[in-house]
Amino acid sequence: MNPVSIKREMQTESTTLQQNELTQRLARHARQNGLQTTAINGVELLRADSPTRLMPAVYQPCLCFVAQGSKRALLNGASYTYDPLHYLVVSMTMPVYAEITDASPANPYLALRIKIDSAELAALLPNIHVAAHRDSSNHALYSTAMTTPMLDVVLRLVRLFDSPQDSAVLAPLALREIYYRALTSELGERLQQVMATDSYAQRVGRAIELLRNQYHFPLRVQTLADAAHMSLSSLHHHFKSITAMSPLQYQKQLRLHEARRLMLNDGMDASNASYRVGYASPSQFSRDYKRLFGSPPKQQLMTIRAATPSNTNVLSE
Repeated sequence: MNPVSIKREMQTESTTLQQNELTQRLARHARQNGLQTTAINGVELLRADSPTRLMPAVYQPCLCFVAQGSKRALLNGASYTYDPLHYLVVSMTMPVYAEITDASPANPYLALRIKIDSAELAALLPNIHVAAHRDSSNHALYSTAMTTPMLDVVLRLVRLFDSPQDSAVLAPLALREIYYRALTSELGERLQQVMATDSYAQRVGRAIELLRNQYHFPLRVQTLADAAHMSLSSLHHHFKSITAMSPLQYQKQLRLHEARRLMLNDGMDASNASYRVGYASPSQFSRDYKRLFGSPPKQQLMTIRAATPSNTNVLSE
């Protein structure tokens, strides 16, 4: 065997050992189904012992690394799989459809989710060559290959769960390196654009932030365009390029997801929930709800409450 083949084989063996260690550590710390917080700020664990059906979900800005099993997110027909070989990047709040495709009690779905700190990402940009904006599909959600350097730093972060005395100093350094690896990855340009000052992606981000904060109020698209410092046509074009939907479709999905949360978590009835999120007509709310979630509010909530916690908790990365 030549030296190159020997080196490649050693690297493969080392990666396998690291992957196995990551799985074992997450399995030890994530003992219950669902989403769990950790002692490291912004870092959470997810576990599911069975697959889930395809359901609407709202993903917050995050990086998600899967140690075992697999999950799939759908955005306007595009499918993004994340598993031990691929990690997920979500740079803006995104309504999607999602499902866990590979999980069992013997080999549960195990993942690490890191909430994106925009300030930390932006601070790294001066040290990175920011690619020019491309006028093409630039979804704020994508999966990309898990590289050896990224696996190494993610494992170092997870090891800190067992070293709280070191975590306060070393966890921020590990997180910073993870952000750097994501920014300079094969598809890192998409993440760079969201952080780049006055880029189209950043301007759309302002419109999304306004929608998130005021989704329950009637909102003119011109108001969003003004907030983003864009013309109406430019806002529509770039908003759809990044989110795969129009601003009004995006607002509707935020409203329906919040209404679902109010009914499921706060016990609110459908009529009051519809008014709370900005609907003037409960019947229109019921129609829109059924169109998105597949069944009327009351029927769908009964199904969810009968499901295991993993089916309601793990879809929201």
